Amino acid sequence: MVSRHIRLTRNLMLNHLLLIILDSARYDAVARAKTPNMDRIGKLEKRWSYSSWTFPSHQVFLMGLMPHQNRSHIYASEIYRSEYASWCERTGIETVDFKSFLPQLSLPLFLSHHGYRNEAFVSMPVLNPATNLNQYFQSYRLMAVHNDFGKIIEAVDVDATQPTFYMLNLGETHYPYTIRGNIEDTGLPRIHGVHGALRHFQSEKSDADNWFTETAFAKMKMAQIAAVEEIDRLLPDLLDKFPSNQTHVMITADHGELFGEEGYFGHGPIMHPKVFEVPFVEGKYV
Repeated sequence: MVSRHIRLTRNLMLNHLLLIILDSARYDAVARAKTPNMDRIGKLEKRWSYSSWTFPSHQVFLMGLMPHQNRSHIYASEIYRSEYASWCERTGIETVDFKSFLPQLSLPLFLSHHGYRNEAFVSMPVLNPATNLNQYFQSYRLMAVHNDFGKIIEAVDVDATQPTFYMLNLGETHYPYTIRGNIEDTGLPRIHGVHGALRHFQSEKSDADNWFTETAFAKMKMAQIAAVEEIDRLLPDLLDKFPSNQTHVMITADHGELFGEEGYFGHGPIMHPKVFEVPFVEGKYV
């Protein structure tokens, strides 16, 4: 009984963790958006994703690695060392290093060992609960639609007696960059991601038949900026569910997006700087 009391007391000293992933959000789209609530969390940085596609990017997040700073004249091993050590400040756990994550290299499992409850809400079907991303989460939920941050906020329920790690994948910033409740027809052709592409593999019609105009690309850029601003508008409703001064927030993207630059659109099988540039905001909710 005494040991349980000690463990509970230590857990109450740990920070809640909130990782918000703006799916497909370009760095420059976030930089152009008006984001007063994100700005209160921390300064916006340009960072670089380890991958150009959703699923492997989230695997890297769940290894405990945030997007990197692309620093030169430093050994890659030192970058990993400092990144894993940063979980000391994020969590409040006294000592964290690369060995703390071995052998599974799993952030949720590491946090579970320290008394955390792990919960995830994801918007993209490719991240669904049947994938191996679901390991070591007590709750992992795919939303019914891809652009319903409001529903995610309603579902978040923070337990004051236990530190919690929340991973939220938000689809408003993913194609077609629509905000829930906005029923205006964008006029954009329907383009399938990998999940939809596999379902429509037998179809004779190809997405390649619908290449966008410059006007459509410009419209998409502005729509993604508007989606970022809508997420920022709702952010206080989410943060109000977490205890102030005991919640560490990270806001980033899994990858960027191409809006026609050099003849590219989208992300995934593309090697271009704009698909790797991502926003990163980190700080304490106070």
